[in-house]
Amino acid sequence: MTYLTLPDTTEHRLSFYLAMEEHAARTLRLADDAFFMWQVAPTVILGRNQVIENEVNLDYCRRAGIGVYRRKSGGGCVYADRSNVMFSYVTRSDQVTCTFNRYIQMVVDMLHGMGIDASSSGRNDILIGGRKVSGNAFYHTAGYSIVHGTMLYDTDMQNMVAAITPSVDKLVAKGVQSVRQRIALLKDYTDITLDAFMRHVRHSLCESEHLLTDDDVAAIARLEKGYLTDDFIYGHSPAYSVTRRRHIDGVGEVEVRMTVKGGRIESLNILGDFFLVGDMDRHVIQPLLGAPLRQDTLAALLPEGMDDIIRGLRTGDLIDLLTDH
Repeated sequence: MTYLTLPDTTEHRLSFYLAMEEHAARTLRLADDAFFMWQVAPTVILGRNQVIENEVNLDYCRRAGIGVYRRKSGGGCVYADRSNVMFSYVTRSDQVTCTFNRYIQMVVDMLHGMGIDASSSGRNDILIGGRKVSGNAFYHTAGYSIVHGTMLYDTDMQNMVAAITPSVDKLVAKGVQSVRQRIALLKDYTDITLDAFMRHVRHSLCESEHLLTDDDVAAIARLEKGYLTDDFIYGHSPAYSVTRRRHIDGVGEVEVRMTVKGGRIESLNILGDFFLVGDMDRHVIQPLLGAPLRQDTLAALLPEGMDDIIRGLRTGDLIDLLTDH
């Protein structure tokens, strides 16, 4: 297998490495399978068909500076940071399932070579002691199969739970405890450092190297643009309807019914036993149609004096209800 190396050590966004996989499949035409590893700043990666609002705490990610991207493979939402490492494998094959199983076994065998008792699950995970240390996904393009996945050497558990669990802050501590019981960290099973582990992986799996050129990097950057559009990140979310209801002191029962498509509000109605004192359609409903369902965007579009429209209602209360906070 051939290891793909970039011409410099610049750290890129996750989207760059996804584009690098695709570039390798579409352009390089290597005689051998290709493999490379990469690390990123704190980032959440959505599966191709996931609804972003169901999987990601977008407000937490913005506050914590965590990037949010979508990949072209299926599977679930994962969190990555510099304390773990990501694997990418590209091979000329139309037999996606066979390729995926071969890759999983290859990684399991590599861990066995370190004296780690790893095993594969029935679906897409690699386990140590029954706990997940690696999750993987795959897709097919241009006569090639691409497999990519995480390898948890270590990670920021607080960020992992808060970023990919749309829950209130008071549940994060319990979530950390729960997730920690289900995942394995390689640092608990080996004495070697993360850098030493990455060297071991490369030398175990690859016999040769292919150095990418500056032209390759430029081509990857052009391909990356498609991963960075709102249409790709948010637009793969199917339309869905949601109803949220809450009792707000001094206001009464407030219920919102809306249709969301691609992360944007397509339709909205606000019902309840509150006292309407202003033009809700003009000042609330119409400004929000087509808007991303994000707290910062809603705050910029809604009037500060919501009490002039619905008696006793604060703008923040409505935003919390719309975003289920």
